[in-house]
Amino acid sequence: MTTYPKTSRLMRRGCEFLGSETAILCGAMSWVSERNLVSAISDAGGFGVIACGAMTPELLDTEIAETKKLTDKPFGVNLITMHPQLFDLIAVCEKHAVGHVVLAGGIPPKGSVETIKGGKNPAKVVCFAPTLALAKKLLRSGADALVIEGMEAGGHIGPVSTSVLAQEILPELSEDNVIFVAGGIGRGQAIAGYLEMGAAGVQLGTRFACAAESIAHPDFKKAFFRASARDAITSVQVDPRLPVIPVRALKNKGTEEFTRKQIEVAGVLDREEIAMDEAQLQIEHYWAGALRRAVIDGDVENGSLMAGQSVGMLKEEEPVATIIEKLMAQSEEALARR
Repeated sequence: MTTYPKTSRLMRRGCEFLGSETAILCGAMSWVSERNLVSAISDAGGFGVIACGAMTPELLDTEIAETKKLTDKPFGVNLITMHPQLFDLIAVCEKHAVGHVVLAGGIPPKGSVETIKGGKNPAKVVCFAPTLALAKKLLRSGADALVIEGMEAGGHIGPVSTSVLAQEILPELSEDNVIFVAGGIGRGQAIAGYLEMGAAGVQLGTRFACAAESIAHPDFKKAFFRASARDAITSVQVDPRLPVIPVRALKNKGTEEFTRKQIEVAGVLDREEIAMDEAQLQIEHYWAGALRRAVIDGDVENGSLMAGQSVGMLKEEEPVATIIEKLMAQSEEALARR
């Protein structure tokens, strides 16, 4: 078995927190981060995370149970904070004694963190922090670890780059807290740099999207292999009154359709036919459907090809174990040159 002493030493806190061999999390990608990819990542020494997305509690219950049949290694579940059945989903995670719950999509609603940590099967809570101020607030509110994700990432993104967030947050908080860095990471050399800055580990999504174990459609994967970094663009916000979180995806007809969808929803909001929460949920459901068309059906023209800017580094389908080995070897080589 290959060892990576320098990288492993810097990842020690992250590995202890996750219960995994390496502190490499897989970002939760709707329709992609399901039982097959999640179990493969955990079995290969990483930490898989189920993307609950718009799942019902019943669907999540099945997904967790099926993942457990495929791996006996730790894995987590990512829940969207604006999900109307969030507390029911938390109850499903508790039922299965899921060890780590990742809360994404906004500030956790009142009582959610306490519920996750205070049940019969308490779990550790991981939250996303787009600013230093919010990072401190989330830690005060009970978050056990943070992911700081830059705008280079795929899917929903914030406005600040990974490198800037890392410089702002890691020197202030990493000594006493477990912090993972995400967004635009495609090679181990970058992992080494963030570990040296104080990160306990990293999260990658795009790098795993086209793994051999990913159920993504072959045409979806081919679109990634053809793409360059500049092809992964952010969505445009049409109406400032409709606070749509930007999404990074490969440009296609689906990107243009989203602009039309925003105009449609903004019009309904203008006529006061729906509340703001419902308007935002409509946008979320649009993305869930568009993503499914691309990932599952292979409709790469009209579906959503959510991808981070590291997509330009993807050239071929590889097993998850090979991806993790390459990342660890690249990190180790970089640290050895220091």
